[in-house]
Amino acid sequence: MRRFRFSPALPKTPAFTPGDGLILLGLVTILYAGTRLAFNAPVVIAGPHISLSPLALPWYALFSVGRMMAAYFLSLLFSLFYGYAAARNRTAGTVLMPLLDVLQSVPILSFLPVVLLSLTTILPEGFAAELAAIVLIFTSQAWNMTFSFYQSITTIPNELREAAAIYRFSFWLRFSTLELPFAAIGLLWNSMMSWSGGWFFLMAAEIFHVGARDFRLPGLGSYLQTAANEANLRAIVMGIASLVLVIIFLDQFVWRPLIAWTDKFKVEMAEGGEPPASWFFEMLSRSWLVKQFRARVRRPFSTWIDGRLRRLSNGKVATPKVVPRSRRPSWTRIVPASIFAVAALYGIYRTATLLLTLPAVAWGQLGIGLAATLARVTVSLLIAMLWTIPVGVLIGTNRRWANLLQPVVQIVAAIPATALFPVLLLVLLQTANGLNISAIALMLMGAQWYLLFNVIAGAAAIPQDLRHTTDLLRLSSWDRWRTLIMPAVFPYIVTGAITASGGAWNASVVAEYVEFGGQTHTTAGVGALIAQATGRGDYALLLAATLALASVVVFINRTFWLRLYRLAEERYRME
Repeated sequence: MRRFRFSPALPKTPAFTPGDGLILLGLVTILYAGTRLAFNAPVVIAGPHISLSPLALPWYALFSVGRMMAAYFLSLLFSLFYGYAAARNRTAGTVLMPLLDVLQSVPILSFLPVVLLSLTTILPEGFAAELAAIVLIFTSQAWNMTFSFYQSITTIPNELREAAAIYRFSFWLRFSTLELPFAAIGLLWNSMMSWSGGWFFLMAAEIFHVGARDFRLPGLGSYLQTAANEANLRAIVMGIASLVLVIIFLDQFVWRPLIAWTDKFKVEMAEGGEPPASWFFEMLSRSWLVKQFRARVRRPFSTWIDGRLRRLSNGKVATPKVVPRSRRPSWTRIVPASIFAVAALYGIYRTATLLLTLPAVAWGQLGIGLAATLARVTVSLLIAMLWTIPVGVLIGTNRRWANLLQPVVQIVAAIPATALFPVLLLVLLQTANGLNISAIALMLMGAQWYLLFNVIAGAAAIPQDLRHTTDLLRLSSWDRWRTLIMPAVFPYIVTGAITASGGAWNASVVAEYVEFGGQTHTTAGVGALIAQATGRGDYALLLAATLALASVVVFINRTFWLRLYRLAEERYRME
């Protein structure tokens, strides 16, 4: 029988490692280089007119889905390569996982001005705006998928690893028959979450203002943003309705068939009671054309790919050479390291010069803002955990409730909270501390879905034989939660909490600084400082706030979340 292994001790994890320092130095250099390029961007950039006609909605939906698809495929490739390298190579993992902490902690909306203005100096305006929008959506999709794939690879049961080693699986055979199938359920649910996160930031990606520069792209996001700015309730309703139709279409023709397909990858010794169903998947399974395509195209192509990759992976297996300690480093290592060191030192010097131009008052405001935003992020994360864990377990373990709630969750999660935020403000601004409450609410809407989708994935992956065992032992609800459900979903909760906290920090940029009804509403917070610096073109404050926020998030991840990751890896591995 499978069990959850409990380890008596947990290795101590330092708050910061030398790899963290190198990563932060590189980040400082890149941000400064982008900021310097932004200084040379055109002074005034006027975007295309966004039509609020209903006839434009089908085209806008097509444009938005195209950008989302491009960003998703980039995110999927990034997650597979990055997560696999970090999980399979300890040396690479010591650099890649701290780097991922830094990347997911950088506020997306403070990163966009640097990327967008830098690209406009070297690329045509329209292409630069399209590329920047895809990059922004990519950064809202990639991190949770990468964390999920990494968590799945590191928690594969030991008996499965040993079986792969005994049968001498090559790299490709182990990846295609063990690691990728084991991670498929978590990766699928996080893919759905990535699309929801992409919709959340679509409004910011397709219409963006930096000082006098106005960047616009035709799409559902720019349509909703324009309708909200003009207080056109009819256009807002039509835009949200179009978005809901797109989400329902994707649910029926993409996500539900994939959920039904990935159910076969569950690790269990007993057949599940009621597998997930999809009418479109069933129709495709019985289709003669699909069978012919599978037999004549997909299967021969897959066999050819498998053969090629197996030969390549087998050809690379070799006994590593023992390098004497007295051997000097080769020039291939010295030259790149020296170039990186010189670039990093110059970037640090120029960054420090730029940051020294900030007055002491700005640094004081930055400290207060970090503390205020941290408090809001903590509150929103605790509220999210209170309801996402029970609801996620209910959806993941009960097929009847899953069929009822899963489409609702996908639709609600995919509706951009920024489109509903003006309605929320109308109500809350009339109350005391209304903006603080609305800021927490918007952070909650930007963070809770990361937790929910990960908990659903963890609950859905619980083997059916373990559920039958708890039924035979007649465990109470509390004992079942304590001995089976919580240990099984704990790694997924940690993964979801890390990405949810990153989503809350990112949402602070639009939650703490709001332009509504011709007035600007702001509250103390680092997100408000980033939004103000972006609007004024104050690159020194923007750089300082971005680096401070990233440093705080990395510190929290390394001192708190990483310990929970180690706990999940050591104590709650199913085997």
